[in-house]
Amino acid sequence: MRPIHHDLLPTIVPVIIVAGLMGLAFCSFLQAQEYPADITRGKAVYQRNCEACHGVGGWGDGPEAQALKIAPTNFHRFPSFLKSDEELLRTIEHGVVFSPMHSWRGQLTDGEMQDVVAYVRLLSQQAH
Repeated sequence: MRPIHHDLLPTIVPVIIVAGLMGLAFCSFLQAQEYPADITRGKAVYQRNCEACHGVGGWGDGPEAQALKIAPTNFHRFPSFLKSDEELLRTIEHGVVFSPMHSWRGQLTDGEMQDVVAYVRLLSQQAH
């Protein structure tokens, strides 16, 4: 191994730090762009798979809601509004035990589930 010349050390260290920071920034950009949530796609997925129970506006009043023993979530209620995106995503992905809300893992892609979360967020912010 060749020794590092101490006169180059002040130049090498900042270059390594800048390269590392650029790498981190680039990696986080790639992760953020991996599944950019799209409300329009989320609406289409919601209409196909969620609307029958949760209703057009997300009030839990879909045409199949009355036949369920446990009411579907009303996305406008305060507890639903407080849930994080991760909690909503986990519910869509894994369902809710002892409820009609089943797992969508294997039926929807990760991107579709994230799109639905974005659309549910939009619904929860809209007034009736």
